[in-house]
Amino acid sequence: MRVGALRMSLLLAVLGVVLFFLHLLVGPVPIGWRDVSTALLDAGANGPSALIVRTVRLPEAITATIAGAGLAACGLLMQTLFRNPLAGPSVLGISSGASLGVAILLLAQPLWMFAPVPADLGVVIGAFCGAMGVLLLIMLADRRMGDGVALLIVGLMVGYLCSAIINVLQVASSEAALRGFVLWGMGSFGDVINGRLAWLALPVLAGILAALLLVKPLNALLLGDAYAASLGVPVKRTRRLIMWTTGVLAGTITAFCGPIAFLGLATPHVARGLCKTSDHAVLMPVTILCGAVLALFCDLLIKLPGVGAGIPLNAVTSLLGAPVVAWVLLSGKRWARTA
Repeated sequence: MRVGALRMSLLLAVLGVVLFFLHLLVGPVPIGWRDVSTALLDAGANGPSALIVRTVRLPEAITATIAGAGLAACGLLMQTLFRNPLAGPSVLGISSGASLGVAILLLAQPLWMFAPVPADLGVVIGAFCGAMGVLLLIMLADRRMGDGVALLIVGLMVGYLCSAIINVLQVASSEAALRGFVLWGMGSFGDVINGRLAWLALPVLAGILAALLLVKPLNALLLGDAYAASLGVPVKRTRRLIMWTTGVLAGTITAFCGPIAFLGLATPHVARGLCKTSDHAVLMPVTILCGAVLALFCDLLIKLPGVGAGIPLNAVTSLLGAPVVAWVLLSGKRWARTA
């Protein structure tokens, strides 16, 4: 890794640590540094401040860090695989599949009212099953067609189909059920409790590790499948591994946090602008760090007293991410592929 990129990575890591600890301080209930330190270092502290830090703010900060890093890695994987600067974690319809799973669970209540699981856990299971179902469908389509453009079209059609089914379910659902589905669709990093944090962290961290191990094949794929094959890269197997990695990352994060908009799409472009390279050995770590920092920053904005109260997370990520995507469209390949 170049010296400049290493400095950028260290700067992003320091910024992430600062935002992480600000996350523990900021909220509806003001908590000082001393109380936060006591909550983190003294296992016997059971005061109100310690409980808020341990059970609410710390899991939310960890969730934001992990989810932001995972979505950013997804975005870079998809943009490289399809050589399309506007590809993101939702390009294969995986997020739409997760939304369909949640819609079936929340909106088609007679089918699920006797399910022997808590409602919040049922939402996670429904979203994950929907995402994995779409991923399996995409993998089957890839085996049959083996063409990136056709696969993008299949993903788009699957997304439209899921949206159509969701619209039908919304019309037939009760007002309370529809409200619950809409709230889930706004996205949140604050719904993962301590007991379930490991179920989010383990698959996402494994996916991030897989993305880091794929940097050499990703560099070869940038120049086309034929060139990558001439270098000895197993193109089909690598493409499927990339899609499986993206599916696990996007499916798990959407299941626990809802569909988070623009983080996966915009963050790789921010990283390209910061490190001025398309070398994935540099770009992937910087993208992952950028994703964690941006997710913490967006979540911190909605927690500021009197500033972000009541603002959905997706509104903030869209307000920050949409200008980046517009920049990509206006500047074309020069920005999308900084050499």
